[in-house]
This record gives sequence, structure tokens and C-alpha cells, in this order.
Amino acid sequence: MNQNKLFLFGGIALVAIILLSQVFYTVREDKQALVLRFGEPVRVENAYQNIEGEALNPNAGLKFKLPFIENVRQYDRKNLVLDLPVQQILASDQERLAVDAFIRYRITDIRAFYEAFNLRDRAEQQLRNVIDSLVRDVLGSVESQEIISGQRADLMNAIETRANARAVAGKFGVVVEDVRIKRADLPPANAERVFDRMAADRQEQSAEKRGEGERSKRTIRAEADKEVEILLANARRDSEIIRGEGDQKRNAIYAEAYNLDPEFFAFYRSMQAYEKGLVGSTTYVLSPDSDFLGYLDNQGGNRRR
Repeated sequence: MNQNKLFLFGGIALVAIILLSQVFYTVREDKQALVLRFGEPVRVENAYQNIEGEALNPNAGLKFKLPFIENVRQYDRKNLVLDLPVQQILASDQERLAVDAFIRYRITDIRAFYEAFNLRDRAEQQLRNVIDSLVRDVLGSVESQEIISGQRADLMNAIETRANARAVAGKFGVVVEDVRIKRADLPPANAERVFDRMAADRQEQSAEKRGEGERSKRTIRAEADKEVEILLANARRDSEIIRGEGDQKRNAIYAEAYNLDPEFFAFYRSMQAYEKGLVGSTTYVLSPDSDFLGYLDNQGGNRRR
């Protein structure tokens, strides 16, 4: 009898546990739950911020649902990473590149996500197809040199923008947070040829820059030489003007002095001539009655007439 009661209590406990498991469930803080009633979405628990930016307060924890009528699908609330397979793309200069990329995305509307994909694997397959197509389109519109050594940020932003536009149009219920190109390499057969062409392009650019520098140097030097000639010409002109003005003033002074005392002026000029002419061992042959020696012959001071 006791054994029968034990089996009865055990059966009741098992039924109670099954009923409780069908009535209560928990939602972690990093999860969001979609409650389905006969396969149709009826409510969302701990939902993430939606695409329009409306802030939804997190409400993780113990939740209630109708037993056997409602069931729960839980999806991640955090960013998810999706690695893309390495694919060969053809750049605009007809060079092939091996591109390895990945994306980070987030489920922002689990109702739309459930209706579009139901399962995460299906969603990621669709996202992979979309991103692969966009990578080919965007990278195929630029040259391989820009993809390899240029600025990739603009290319990744373009892919991200177009991917989000596709997600909104298709009502995927996700937002692509980031697109990253991890590696973009040339196939070994093409790498050396492309690098040689890049080196030739750089040499051509450097030669062009050197030519421009040489032309600028010649232009600057010619302008500097012209300015020097102009400055020298102006200086010579000014010096001649100043010299002429000085000579004019000197002659005026001489004339004034001569008019005041012609005899003294003649004596003074003769002394200057003696000082400059009778120096060193220079020998002069002059006539005794030469005017140059007039003041030397007359001890009285008057010049010989």
C-alpha cells in the first residue's frame, strides 16, 4: 500500500513538473524571446531596440506562457559574427583578387526575423548571399590597387549601407553593424605582374613630380634673376643720380670758392696736384717755365705769370 502511494505521489510530482515547465520559462539578459501561439507570434519578451531606434526596456527573467498552446523561440540579443567564404572577385582593371571578409549583425525585430527565416542558419545563408553579391559589385567597381593598398573604409561603408538597404527592403529584421575585409590578396600568378605595374606607376608619378619641381625651380630662378637685375639697375640709376648731385654741389662749392679768392683756389688745387703727382720715385720731365712748377719757383707765394 505504501508503495502504491509512493508511485502516486511520484506521478503527481512528475505531472506537476511537466506542467510547470509548460507554464514558466526564463529569458536571459543576452536573449530575446518570441512567444508563438499555434505557430503565430503573439508577443516579444526582452526585445532589443528596433530598426527605427525606439528604445525597448529589457525585461529578462522568469516568464509565463499558456501550457501546450504557446511555445517560445529564443534568439540572441547581442552582436553576431558571420564569416564569409573567401571568394574571387574581378576588379575594374580586370585583375582577380581573393577577398576574405566577415560581418557583424544584430537581430532587431524578431517577429520579422521569424517570419522571414525562422532559424538563424537560414538567415545567415541569406545574409551570406547578399553580402557576397555586394562585395562583388562594390569591389568590382574599383581598381585592384585601390583595394589592396588604398583606403578600404569607404568600400566597407558602401557595402554596409547597401546591405542594410537590402535588409530593410526584405524585412529581414536585422541590422548589419559592420562589414570588414580581413584580406584582399592577388593570386600568386598575378601578384608579381601587378606589383611590377604598381612600381612602374609610382616611378612615372615620381618622374612627373621631379619634372614639375624642375620647372618650378627654373621659373623661380628666372624670376629671382629678373628681380636682381631690376634691383641692380635701380641701384645704379640711384647711385648715378646721387653722384651727379654730389658733383654738382662740389662744382658749385669750387666755383664759389674760386670767386671769393681765385689766387688761393689756384694755390690749393696746385697743392692737391703736387700731393697726388709727386709721390714715390716717379720721374717727371718738365719745362722750367711750366705752370705746374709755378708755386715752387716763387718763394713769395705768388704764382708765376
